[in-house]
Amino acid sequence: MVVHIESVDWDDVTAVSLRAAMAAEMQLRYPDRFNDRNGVDADTVVYTGVAYTADREPVGHAALRRLGADLELKRMYIVPSHRGTGVSVALLVAVEQAAARLGGQRLLLQTGDRQPDAVRLYEKTGFTRIPIFPPYETQTYSLCFQKILQR
Repeated sequence: MVVHIESVDWDDVTAVSLRAAMAAEMQLRYPDRFNDRNGVDADTVVYTGVAYTADREPVGHAALRRLGADLELKRMYIVPSHRGTGVSVALLVAVEQAAARLGGQRLLLQTGDRQPDAVRLYEKTGFTRIPIFPPYETQTYSLCFQKILQR
C-alpha cells in the first residue's frame, strides 16, 4: 500500500481522532488496567505524523516527544482495516527521519504485554528490548524498546 505521511500539529483534528480510536482500542485490550496516566504533554511533542492513503483516508498516527535526552515514540496507531499493509513501517520510517532531523540519537518506546503485533513490528524494524524506563516503572506489564539511530 502506498501511503503519504504528513507532519501535522498535535491538536490537528485528524490526529486527535486517530488517538481517540487508539484509546478506545486500548480500553478494550486492557480493561482491567487501562488509564491514560501516562498521557502526553503537548509541550513535549516535537513531531506528529498522520498516514494517508492516496485518496486521503487517514490510516495511521505516530508522534515523538522529548523524554530527557531521548526521543520517545508515542501513540503509534494503525486503523484495523489497514494493519499488515505497510502503513506501520512507513510511519516508523517517517518517525525515524524526524528524530534524526531533531538530533536524536536514541528512540525509545513502551508498549504493553497484550500487543504482540506491536512487539513483532518493533523487533522486525530493529528495536531491541530494554528495561522498563520512567515514567512506566509502575506498569510492570510494560515492554520497552530502544533503537539507536544512525547518523
